[in-house]
Amino acid sequence: LTAKDDKPLDSKDAAKEEEKIQKLIDKRKNESEDARRKREQKEEKDREKGRQFVGEVANAYNFHLFGTETLGGRDAWVIDATPRPGYEPPMKDAKFLPKFRFRAWIDKDDAQWAKLDIDCIDTVSVGLFLARIHKGSRIEIEQTRVNDEVWLPQHVGVKIDARLALLKEYNVELEQTFRDYKRFRATTKILAVEDVQKK
Repeated sequence: LTAKDDKPLDSKDAAKEEEKIQKLIDKRKNESEDARRKREQKEEKDREKGRQFVGEVANAYNFHLFGTETLGGRDAWVIDATPRPGYEPPMKDAKFLPKFRFRAWIDKDDAQWAKLDIDCIDTVSVGLFLARIHKGSRIEIEQTRVNDEVWLPQHVGVKIDARLALLKEYNVELEQTFRDYKRFRATTKILAVEDVQKK
C-alpha cells in the first residue's frame, strides 16, 4: 500500500508497510527446509481446493452468452450464470452457490474474468446463528491487466444487507478502487560459491 484516498502514506504508515514487507522477506529467507515443504504442501492443497470449487461453479450453474462488450479497451464475452434447478453441491464450501446468480465478463484474448457482478437471490446463512446475508445483497469486482502480464484488482463494490448473531442489522455499502500499480524491483547479484562461503 502506497497511498490512501489519493494521498501518499505518511511516514509512520509507510514505515509500517515497509516493515510488513521486510518481515515477509525475512520469514522466507530464514525458513527451514521442513517449514518450506509444509508451506508448499498447504499451498498446493489450497490450489487443489480452489480447482474443485471452480468445478462446482461449472456444475452449479446454467450459462448463457449474453453478448460481447468492450471493458477497459479490451473485448470481452458477457456470460450470465443462473443456478441450475435442484442442484446440490457436494462440496461444503460450495453450498451457498445456488443462492447467487452472476454475470461475468471474460476477456477474449486471455480467457480471464475481467469483471463479476454477483447478486444474492436468497437468504444465505453463515454458521448456525453467526450471520445471515439477505436477498438483494450485491458484489461487483473488476480486474485490469497490468503491464500486459498480470491481472490485478481494479474496483470492488459491495452492498450487503445482513444480520449478525440474529441481533444486529447491517446495511453496508463499500467502494474500493486500486490503481497506480508499480512493479516491485530488487537488485540481485550472482555470487560464486566461494564468495558466499566467505560471508
